Amino acid sequence: MVNLSTLDISLIVIFFAITLFIGIYVSKQSGKSAAEYFLSGRNMPWWLLGVSMVATTFSTDTPNLVTDIVRTNGVSGNWVWWAFLLTGLLTVFVYAKLWRKSNVNTDIEFYELRYGGAPARFLRGFRAIYLGIIFNILAMSAVTLAAIKIGAIMLGLQPWETVIYAGTITVIFSALGGFKGVVYTDFILFFTAMAGALGAAYYLVGLPEVGGLEALLQHENVVDKLNILPDFSNTEALITLLIIPLAVQWWSSWYPGAEPGGGGYIAQRMLAAKNENHAIGATFFFNIMHYALRPWPWIIVALASLVVFPDISSIHEAFPLVAEDKLGHDLAYSAMLTKLPSGLLGLVLASLVAAYMSTISTHLNWGASYIVNDYYKQQINPEASEKQLVAVGRIATIVLMVCSALLALVLTNALQLFDIILMFGAGTGLIFILRWFWWRINAWSEISAMFVSGIVSILLNFTDLGAYYFGAEGLFPSWAKFPTVVLVTTIVWVAVTFLTQAESKTVLQNFYKRIQPGGPGWHKIVTEAREENIELVDAKEGWSVPSGILAMLVGCALIYSIMFATGYWIYGEYTNALLLTGATAVFGFILIKLWKKIKVNVL
Repeated sequence: MVNLSTLDISLIVIFFAITLFIGIYVSKQSGKSAAEYFLSGRNMPWWLLGVSMVATTFSTDTPNLVTDIVRTNGVSGNWVWWAFLLTGLLTVFVYAKLWRKSNVNTDIEFYELRYGGAPARFLRGFRAIYLGIIFNILAMSAVTLAAIKIGAIMLGLQPWETVIYAGTITVIFSALGGFKGVVYTDFILFFTAMAGALGAAYYLVGLPEVGGLEALLQHENVVDKLNILPDFSNTEALITLLIIPLAVQWWSSWYPGAEPGGGGYIAQRMLAAKNENHAIGATFFFNIMHYALRPWPWIIVALASLVVFPDISSIHEAFPLVAEDKLGHDLAYSAMLTKLPSGLLGLVLASLVAAYMSTISTHLNWGASYIVNDYYKQQINPEASEKQLVAVGRIATIVLMVCSALLALVLTNALQLFDIILMFGAGTGLIFILRWFWWRINAWSEISAMFVSGIVSILLNFTDLGAYYFGAEGLFPSWAKFPTVVLVTTIVWVAVTFLTQAESKTVLQNFYKRIQPGGPGWHKIVTEAREENIELVDAKEGWSVPSGILAMLVGCALIYSIMFATGYWIYGEYTNALLLTGATAVFGFILIKLWKKIKVNVL
């Protein structure tokens, strides 16, 4: 526990006051309609939405998660989430403009645009509950768990105290300000959080027990954790940490903020953009910041923690009041922050509060949008007025906050939850990628994938079946569990697709008219429409997906080059750093040229 100075307390209080002021200030305009409350009138610029996306994923659990990964598997362990850059840039250059053209209020409303009849209505309602409530509460509980650990280590707070103090202020401004309040405060939260993370990394590396950056990188506890790529001689580590994330995970898994084809709160921001170009710009800016630059301050602190707190027992010894069921490597980040001086400590605490509030407020508004638009309005009260929809949204916001807080009180480890959510979405991602470009996919494809993925994941993770078939004493290695879920799920949904009836011509034709996806996957529908003297293809629209995929690959090379170059500059490996910095310039030039082929001409 640390003693906060008057300066520290003042910084935190000022930050809380600004956040609440913004929520109250925009509450009147946000309460005018559901579109204003959840999408801010669809008139947001790319830079504001991009910053909001970055701030949203700058949550309290992220530095804890990265610290856990680095201490357990080294820097290369981060490929478990770095691999999601591929799906992130596929969203940028292929799907962002499609989402904006759809003009739906939520990504779940898409189901009744792409599919038809009772299966589409069921899918929309079920996914609203499944994602908006169940998955959303799981994600928020992980963030709140991190806040609980930070509160315990740094302020000596009991779990319930952290939940009450942080949760109450967050839910007030979220319920009042709606999406506009979230995005406006995210702009402040981003710079606060970034300043805190950089300041903490710079100071903590200079601690006497760490001895500076050079000493840190040569320390015996750190040397074997530095590699950005896993050890190629260690087959299991190579497969688990690099091959599966890059070859299977990025396209096959649904995960909040990294959905194949876009979705969730990322889609919400694309739908709120001024036009398709602003949607593309926002998501590209987000991916650069999220993957290339932001992880390194956390990684540096995680490496320094291996010197100061080499194992969990040393953390427990330093902080004996922390409950044993909350002990883990992820506590090391908070433990390091207790060594910060007055002023910087207040800034970092304010940045952690900012990270918590940004992520939770986004999840609350996003989850409430599902409950209101895709369940309440569709299933319960189709004639609801705009004021009623906003009122239900505010009630849903409060309920979601309470449920996630209660779950957080019984959780232990954020990495465990990350793995569970990742496994439950395994095998569904390919549908989210293909449903825009292949007419044959129907609502039953998604329904079957969703249920099979969940059932198989439960069987392999929570029953003896998983232990029997996978692991040291099983028939298959433990890393094969995830690809197995993907394989089984994919086989089932592809079979169901061909065994069930396709969507009606009317549904498919209406979808094509609005979205103009193009490509060979819609050739049959376009041809049949022309035979009936129905013209579906807009002469102004070209088949931009090949250019989009090329831009995605170049963009990945660009961002990974920035990420690697940053790491090698920090490590003092200047030859590699210079080569990758040069590669960054080349890939950036090529990407600018490709952008001209992808950019939408907006009147």
